[in-house]
Amino acid sequence: MSDNNGQDGPQRSWLSKVGGLFSAEPSNMQELTDLLQDAADRELFDNDALNIIFGALAVSDMQVRDIMVPRSQLVCVRAGTRPDDFLPTIIESSHSRFPVIGDDMDDVRGILHAKDMLPLLLVDDWSDFDIKDCMRAAAVVPESKRLNVLLQDFRANRNHMAVVIDEYGHISGAVTIEDVLEQIVGEIDDEYDVDEEGLIKEIEPDVFNIKAMTDVDEFNDYFETDFSDDEADTIGGLVLKAFGHLPKRGETARLGDFEFRVLNADSRRIRLLRMQRSS
Repeated sequence: MSDNNGQDGPQRSWLSKVGGLFSAEPSNMQELTDLLQDAADRELFDNDALNIIFGALAVSDMQVRDIMVPRSQLVCVRAGTRPDDFLPTIIESSHSRFPVIGDDMDDVRGILHAKDMLPLLLVDDWSDFDIKDCMRAAAVVPESKRLNVLLQDFRANRNHMAVVIDEYGHISGAVTIEDVLEQIVGEIDDEYDVDEEGLIKEIEPDVFNIKAMTDVDEFNDYFETDFSDDEADTIGGLVLKAFGHLPKRGETARLGDFEFRVLNADSRRIRLLRMQRSS
């Protein structure tokens, strides 16, 4: 049992400080964010916590159309195809969920989970295969749906992916729970990502992992180069321009004396690059 003589002093002090922030109730979002920023400046909580709070506030003002994977970039499985036709697509894409479509992209029949396909790898005879036995119902949401409401729906229905429709009922894209969470906590890194201490990490002599968000100026300073930032602010933008299309993981492009290989990219952007400098 705690007493009132200071045994929980640090905790009480922290709560008192946070409570004191709202002694004058903020009347708009700007005043609220100013109060939160002031609290972080006074080290009541760290910047990571502040960014998460700001991210949580931001999703209430964002709509599905702001973050969805557009229709043109969806990787789909066509109903009626055999596993030996679509399994290479599943393996190559490295995604975990795929819309199943009928005659065209607007005819979504369901969602196929890659993990449900694993038992098929051990099957020699697929003559009795019916994709209906594997796919799950597709959640459908409008482009205008607020992200905070979508996140609640994902949690309540235990869905991780939804198909997005426009005002005319046509499929305009897809959105996942990871897409929403990244708006709150930032990018969800995978095993290829460098740590948070730096955007550039040397792997071995003349070989580096570079986050695509690295500013061109920072890259120039680090490697004593003179790439222009007139057409792109980040090194990822320059590499994207060199490709001329959104590359997949493993594709390479050359800028001057540097070869860039894509280590991590999603359906909208490059995230991480492996760069090798010519000797």
